[in-house]
Amino acid sequence: MNFRADQTVAVRALRNAAPYIRMYKGKVFVVKVGGALFADASATRAFLEQVAILHQVGIRVVLVHGGGPQLDEMQRSLGLQPQMVQGRRVTDGQTIDVTVMVLNGLLNTRLLAMCKELEIEAVGYSGVDAGLVSVHKRPPVKQADGSSIDYGFVGDIDSVNPDVLRKALDAGFMPVVSPLCADAAGTVLNVNADTVAAALGAALGAEKLLLCTGAPGILENLADPGSLVSYTDIEGLKRLQASGSLADGMLPKASAIEAAIRGGVHRVHVISFKSPDALLAEVFTNEGTGTLIVNDIKALTDAEQQGGLT
Repeated sequence: MNFRADQTVAVRALRNAAPYIRMYKGKVFVVKVGGALFADASATRAFLEQVAILHQVGIRVVLVHGGGPQLDEMQRSLGLQPQMVQGRRVTDGQTIDVTVMVLNGLLNTRLLAMCKELEIEAVGYSGVDAGLVSVHKRPPVKQADGSSIDYGFVGDIDSVNPDVLRKALDAGFMPVVSPLCADAAGTVLNVNADTVAAALGAALGAEKLLLCTGAPGILENLADPGSLVSYTDIEGLKRLQASGSLADGMLPKASAIEAAIRGGVHRVHVISFKSPDALLAEVFTNEGTGTLIVNDIKALTDAEQQGGLT
């Protein structure tokens, strides 16, 4: 009896997912995940299993990863104190070396190894590879109090060469991208992973950018997990920022979301990797799990606003 019930649920789920599979097959999804996920190997594997399903049903996935907690841990183990300003890391000469070790070495390789276990043909990249992301060193940034902050070896994006990833996607591979980049002189610079993911999404004409974080999505009240914003647009995002609803790591995410949408990405989703199967639920169900951001909510259909196709 239980077997038949489980079988019915599975068949119904496949039927419900079929329209989305047809809609998204062959489309590019850029999926970005933060380093907080990688503290738990089983959670990392569960997340990559969801990515594998997207890849296996014909969605062209580009996976971009951060690594903030691992970088913090490595810095402290070497006697270096992490410094963050408005959710962005200050990166001195010692920190950039540690960043290369953690992002391009430790995390990218471990993700590729896990992809191998899941039979995903994944290839590792960073923004440095074949000039994928061209950047320049960020100049000192003036603060509201008149002071300035020098972020050090941090880059701002000038351009993206999408052909680097298109060739991999056309060959059936899944790129796994570290956000480290280099300037014209070959100096390695740290770039926020959300920023890189947004730039890649825009350059590739991605259907979706999915930002996977520890939060359930964008919250109207930071102290209330139940105040999830189901959908909004760029103007709504700016209102949330002005009201103080966005803080710390959500600030660079907001900038990345706006850049992605203005660059042509159709839909941006902020979801939680802590929620079981959140990635699949966001893509293959009517209701989704996190926050959907579009250019203008007036363009959403009634069905979308009530939990329809997103």
